[in-house]
Amino acid sequence: MSQVNSYRTGPDEGGHFGIFGGRFVAETLMPLILDVEKAYNDAKNDPGFDQEFRSYLKQYAGRPNPLYFAERLTEHFGGAKVYLKREELNHTGSHKINNVLGQILLARRMGKKRIIAETGAGQHGVAVATVCALFDLPCKIYMGKTDVERQAPNVFRMKLLGAEVEAVTSGSMTLKDAMNEGLRDWVANVEDTFYIIGTVAGPHPYPEMVRDFQCVIGDETKTQIMEAEGRLPDVVTACIGGGSNAMGLFHPFLDDKSVRIIGVEAAGSGIETGEHAASLTGGRPGVLHGNRTYLLQDDDGQITEAHSISAGLDYPGIGPEHSWLKDIGRAEYVSATDAEALEAFQLCSKKEGIIPALESSHALAYVAKLAPSMKKDDIIVACLSGRGDKDVSTVAAHLGVEL
Repeated sequence: MSQVNSYRTGPDEGGHFGIFGGRFVAETLMPLILDVEKAYNDAKNDPGFDQEFRSYLKQYAGRPNPLYFAERLTEHFGGAKVYLKREELNHTGSHKINNVLGQILLARRMGKKRIIAETGAGQHGVAVATVCALFDLPCKIYMGKTDVERQAPNVFRMKLLGAEVEAVTSGSMTLKDAMNEGLRDWVANVEDTFYIIGTVAGPHPYPEMVRDFQCVIGDETKTQIMEAEGRLPDVVTACIGGGSNAMGLFHPFLDDKSVRIIGVEAAGSGIETGEHAASLTGGRPGVLHGNRTYLLQDDDGQITEAHSISAGLDYPGIGPEHSWLKDIGRAEYVSATDAEALEAFQLCSKKEGIIPALESSHALAYVAKLAPSMKKDDIIVACLSGRGDKDVSTVAAHLGVEL
């Protein structure tokens, strides 16, 4: 495949990253999608919008967050230096607040009076409920019934913040089905409603827009690792469901050819069992939720159910830019099983005093494999996308502990 001048110029005007991305939506939704695109392009060219966004990131979300040298994990692995980008220290406890602040400011510019969103692990839902409370806007969060049950603390947080949470009972009752319901709501309420999508997926311009709002992760990391080590890292890595924390970390490093970029998918019970959420490893291109991307599907093209211990990674697709990066070979995509993530969850808790989200634990599980094989002066940066308080009940159940 031919080499591009820069990996950071996409998407094209139609929202395509190579053969991926695009805008596959109902006819009734197309005018609103075009309105969102125009409003976002106008906002990007308005220094006042960026100033307001950066102000909220600093004053409300608490950025910049630290790039932490995980000395005990490094000593335990006996290889490369391990740094953790501490997104779990943001207000609301994950990287989701970065994107949500950007989109709520855009919704206000567009004069929208009602917000809807979907959520899996609840981190995006909590972030949306939070900014809706901040700006006094009503919001409705769609969440699969299975996720409502396994993420009860986050459901309660959303309700405390004033959001309406609707448990979705169709399909596998997880993130895919929540997003289906969100899109149905949007089609029926296009006049006054803004849909805050939580990841780098969906119809154009969402993959680009969410990526741009999340690039603060990689931009800060680049500055901080230069201050700490005087050079770029050898590896940057992050977990991938839809892929927003990963894309936010990866994108500023795409043109730095010395940096290996590694996304870690959820292998669930094991890729060979078919019970996993690794769409890049075990899927093929298709169309879902308004974009063309790698998807888990059967021989007839029907979407198959994803499986992961982590609600935030339990999705049968992935952002289209990740699909493009895989096919052109700029990024590597590997996987970690539920068991490996559980082990990494406990290891990080005991060695660093940091309880990571189960999502982030997948990235840490791959760091545990990679770091020992690298030299002691090599550097790995892993994104700690969220905190694990929300996962304590799930982990306890898997470990046979009764709370």
